[in-house]
Amino acid sequence: MDYKFIYDERLGIELPFFYKDWDEYTFSTQTEILLRWERIRGNIPDRIADLEILINKKQAALSNEDNFQLSCELNSEISELASIINDLWIWYRINQNVTEKVHQ
Repeated sequence: MDYKFIYDERLGIELPFFYKDWDEYTFSTQTEILLRWERIRGNIPDRIADLEILINKKQAALSNEDNFQLSCELNSEISELASIINDLWIWYRINQNVTEKVHQ
């Protein structure tokens, strides 16, 4: 196979991995890749919503936390979750133009 989708533990989604340039794939293979990516991409907003729920819970815990060390840990966890959300939005938007081609 000339491509594969690899599960990214941090993001919680599969990401495409290509062994050659996009233009070297046949139209059929490009369509196959785009259809699979579109299904994955469609789940990104739900994944982000789940992460936002976790952030809200951690922020609530942080507002009640008196222990400085635990506050720092919660802050770090919130920051990491926000970073994951940012990366997911980047993946969602970068590939938006590519996936629109499959519908034309």
